[in-house]
Amino acid sequence: MKNILITSSGILLGALAGYLYYVYWLCTNGCMITSKPLHNSLYGALMGGLFFSSFHSTSYKKDS
Repeated sequence: MKNILITSSGILLGALAGYLYYVYWLCTNGCMITSKPLHNSLYGALMGGLFFSSFHSTSYKKDS
């Protein structure tokens, strides 16, 4: 449950960061990813989810 919460917060923060990037630092010369706010938000959500999922604590139980 904790891992899902960490990844979900990364997705939300990444989407917000992607949208803020679109608003403040818009690329106007034909940038494929940053041309629309939806694209920026989805890209930010993907990057945020991947980044925050790297903080999962994985513990493996040893079979005895």
